[in-house]
Amino acid sequence: MRTRLGWINLLPLLLATSIAAIAQQTTLQLDPTATKLTFTLDASLHVVHGSFQVKSTALQFDAGTGAVSGEIAVETRSGETGNGMRDRKMHKDVLESEQYTEIVFRPDHIEGPVASSGKSSVRVHGMFGIHGVEREITVPANIEMSGDRWSATTHFTIPYAKWGMKNPSTLFLRVSDSVEIDLMAAGSKAQSNASNHGASQ
Repeated sequence: MRTRLGWINLLPLLLATSIAAIAQQTTLQLDPTATKLTFTLDASLHVVHGSFQVKSTALQFDAGTGAVSGEIAVETRSGETGNGMRDRKMHKDVLESEQYTEIVFRPDHIEGPVASSGKSSVRVHGMFGIHGVEREITVPANIEMSGDRWSATTHFTIPYAKWGMKNPSTLFLRVSDSVEIDLMAAGSKAQSNASNHGASQ
């Protein structure tokens, strides 16, 4: 009898936990007009700054487990530095953009709690795909939730030469083997109901 009463007493807690887990499923819609991916490449004569256009995508985030699905993608050909000759060399010799048409980050887990409102400093784990190969990375990120909006910033380094891409250095111009990436993303967010989450599985 005592065991039975114990289960009865636990039922409200289990029910509340289940409801909370459902409510924690959040869709993060990325707004490409409010999102910017830039890169910085050190060279012997100057520092090269450039950018890529981010595609409209969405991420599914579970605040209870930290699980994330979806992707953040850019069209490789959208990369530009403001110098036509340099851009043509970048696309032809380094990125090989005609063959490798997308650069994609597929996050799968957030390490650290994300506040439902306000700012959070976390680490995001996932797979980064460039030049036809995906590699596992973990990057620091600052996330802010505010009403039905969200934003995130991250900075990380890509050792592109080590990853099989050509270093464009010449006899008179030395270029770093790594490129610095900055992503500033933003968009809308909405709680996913139980039926929608189930349909996405």
